[in-house]
Amino acid sequence: MRQIFLDTETTGLSADNGDRVIEIGCVELFNRKLTGNNKHFYLNPGRDSHEEALKVHGITTEFLKDKPKFEAVADELLEYLQDSEVIIHNAAFDVGFLNKELELIGRPLFREFVASVTDTLVMAKEMFPGKRNSLNALCDRLGVDNSGRTLHGALLDAELLADVYINLTRGQDALLIDIGSTENTGASLVQIDLRAIDLPVLAANDQESAAHDDVLKQIDKASGSKTVWRLAA
Repeated sequence: MRQIFLDTETTGLSADNGDRVIEIGCVELFNRKLTGNNKHFYLNPGRDSHEEALKVHGITTEFLKDKPKFEAVADELLEYLQDSEVIIHNAAFDVGFLNKELELIGRPLFREFVASVTDTLVMAKEMFPGKRNSLNALCDRLGVDNSGRTLHGALLDAELLADVYINLTRGQDALLIDIGSTENTGASLVQIDLRAIDLPVLAANDQESAAHDDVLKQIDKASGSKTVWRLAA
């Protein structure tokens, strides 16, 4: 399965009021492994960032003045995202901005180009109700190293989100770009065929069986003889 973790930085909080995307970062996973096939764009929005937004991402108008417009990278971006599952933290925000950028160049909505959109903020709220579920909070909770995140950056945040997602869905501690190569680590990977192992079956002894029967009788009595095993008998 091909999954793309996507994040954007913007000039402000409202696409409908003229704010624009200034950075897009994408990180690819295939079969739950990082591939290194990432995309990263800085974009000239044609306007200044709001002061509060600038404090968040630190990307100045001067830095962006020679960067391409969204229209110049749209085809490359959409081809890269085509038919993938796109995973975003607080997807409504990023998709709303991307929809506005696409609308301005006469293109269909973002979801027309991708297989699906998954929102990790929604996932986190379901798993950790009542707790803070920002990307930083999830990194802290799940043991993901975000020490390099002094300012928000789309590519770094997409990379962190990929690690957070793996932890949310499987509890894996870290992602490796190339787990097949051990030349630089000195480690060796050993594959074991468990089918060749004859696992012993340990039966309960008489004392354990009697204790088990006693527990079942107590449960049956407490339920008024309505336990599943009695009804099925």
